[in-house]
Amino acid sequence: MATSGSVDFNLNMADITEEAFERCGLELRTGYDGATARRSLNLLFAEWANRGLNLWTIDEINQTVAQLSSTSSITTYPVGTITLSVASSTSFSVGETITGGTSAVTAEIITKPGSTSMTITVPSGTFTSGETITGSSSAATTTVSAVPDLTDVQATVDVLEVVVRRDGSDIGITRINRSDYLNTPDKTTQGRASQFYVDRLIIPTITIWPTPENSTDQIIYYRVKRMQDADAGVNTADIPFRFLPCLTAGLAYYLSVKKAPDRIGILKNIYEEEFQRAASEDGERTALRLVPTYSSLSLT
Repeated sequence: MATSGSVDFNLNMADITEEAFERCGLELRTGYDGATARRSLNLLFAEWANRGLNLWTIDEINQTVAQLSSTSSITTYPVGTITLSVASSTSFSVGETITGGTSAVTAEIITKPGSTSMTITVPSGTFTSGETITGSSSAATTTVSAVPDLTDVQATVDVLEVVVRRDGSDIGITRINRSDYLNTPDKTTQGRASQFYVDRLIIPTITIWPTPENSTDQIIYYRVKRMQDADAGVNTADIPFRFLPCLTAGLAYYLSVKKAPDRIGILKNIYEEEFQRAASEDGERTALRLVPTYSSLSLT
């Protein structure tokens, strides 16, 4: 007997919704059924962000720091990437490059699908509000006067390890909390960054200390991003295939709270079991190394 030779099985949002309704002993019949299921799916993704680290949501950000003068530097940067929107009526043209007046960073203008505007995609915090950017082919000049579109930045959940790269060498820096940063005596001291503070706002930022002493150092870090929303039935979920049983079980449990209360108990148990299996499989395969903290050591 021949095997299928196929390993591309997946479920779109409509398939997941139908399976969840069936587990509730129901059938998906109306448009409202689909809408309430998508709402529950998005709430479920938010719950997963609170349950711990999901490895597939991690990406790497490379941010070049900026020293404006010997006494002034940019210390705080949005977490992630920024897209600056440029009106199509400007004399910038698609494909040309632009250069910042203070940051001296160059980026290329690209088209934005389904829109009459153009976008400039650059590393986060590179172009700052108030600086001048100049086009290469059109020689047009404009000033960034508004806060850029921070959709990607708002998708950030948290920041993990951070290193500072100088001359090809990476050195890890220490995370501090809000109170530690607030009590730093001289926040304008320039040097190679040794500490960072993440302000977990709606638009999260990362602040480094000491402030940059050049415009060539890079802070490189891993951030945790939100999972993409369940917007349309034809979309597939932003998860590895290993989490499909967990996602389906979770949606069935969420729907049972609204539509099948007699099945809440059993569907919740199935969901928790599926989540534990998926979460344990999603861990990194590294050796365990336990290091005691100073506070745990007895001096007696």
